Amino acid sequence: MALSPLVVPGSASGERTAATAKSKLQAASAVTSSSGTPNPNNGPPPGSGGADLAEQMNEDEKQKYIKGKKLGEGTYAIVYLGHVKSDPSKLVAIKKIKIQEDYKEGLAPDAVRELKHLQELSHPNIISLLSVFSSRDQNLNLVLEYLPLGDLEMLIKDIEGVRYGAADIKAWMGMLGRAIWFCHENFVLHRDIKPNNLLIAADGGIKLADFGLARSFADPYRVMSNMVITRWYRPPELLFGARSYSGAVDIWSIGLVFAELVIRNPYLPGDTEVDQISKICALVGTPTEENWPGVSKLEHYAVPAPATPIQPVAHYNSMFGTAGAEGVDLLMKMLILDPRKRITARQILEHGWWKSEPKPTKKQNLPKKGGGLEKLGEDLKRGPGVLDDERGTKVARKLDFGSMK
Repeated sequence: MALSPLVVPGSASGERTAATAKSKLQAASAVTSSSGTPNPNNGPPPGSGGADLAEQMNEDEKQKYIKGKKLGEGTYAIVYLGHVKSDPSKLVAIKKIKIQEDYKEGLAPDAVRELKHLQELSHPNIISLLSVFSSRDQNLNLVLEYLPLGDLEMLIKDIEGVRYGAADIKAWMGMLGRAIWFCHENFVLHRDIKPNNLLIAADGGIKLADFGLARSFADPYRVMSNMVITRWYRPPELLFGARSYSGAVDIWSIGLVFAELVIRNPYLPGDTEVDQISKICALVGTPTEENWPGVSKLEHYAVPAPATPIQPVAHYNSMFGTAGAEGVDLLMKMLILDPRKRITARQILEHGWWKSEPKPTKKQNLPKKGGGLEKLGEDLKRGPGVLDDERGTKVARKLDFGSMK
């Protein structure tokens, strides 16, 4: 496994634990349908004993955990506080995924993505899937690590109760950068990076969660959906309808999380896709053929007139100066309009900002906020990949700036 340019390798015991959990997950799902829902009809032939063995292994896995109080319930999942049966002090979150009306014969695609990628990705800054088992009612239960301190959005919003500085921001950004570097090294796009998908562990570290919109990628010309990433963090190439794209979409989102940490407000909070593009044009610069060759050929390309020049360093210094000159430089490279020129996850971790003062805060000393247990339930009960676009009006697919006054 490749190591991040800016990561402390996990212990050997941690790797063994991840490998053990993965092998148990594979055994417990030995009799699942192609969509991931337990289906005894897909098991070995009658009389082989294979189905009975798999069912017993599933039951054994289920018996290792005790469900406690309900933390939250939504249309997609019910989240419980749980603990390891053999050690009640080891807490876990048990996410029981409900059978969806539209997918009675199997799991919804977003649920399959979440399960697949959490099973494949083991990293200190990505939420850990500890186990999985099915219930008698065919609901799938994901056993996730316990992250009791809420999410990064809670800290950003609590301006009066939570104070943090440049060293804290550098620590959080380092953890996010390492998580996305690991995803991209393993050919996975997250496609929904935002503050409330960054959960806070008991030791103060942050963990990237919600892989419901994630997908594997290798061929840069493969057609993909552009209706991903919550609008405020969605890059211009997706807003213009691009169907072939790279890890640069995640980098734009990281840049906007960085900006939000500094100013403690979303930097580009558009109400609609039209408004989102308007804000990008005003606060970053108008995408044109001069600064982004080929952009006008994208299906939904439309920008307000007159064009706004690319914002200079002075603009970013005035808003984000507390991040220092190196921090501003990094932010600007994350928010380059042309995705081909945008900085990569590896280049983020190799940037000079990490060597400049102040040094990142140690995770055990990072600011924390109480009352995160209920927030954990809220974060995990959401359907994976649910976008927060309901803050504004309905998505406008046809971008018509000529009608704007």
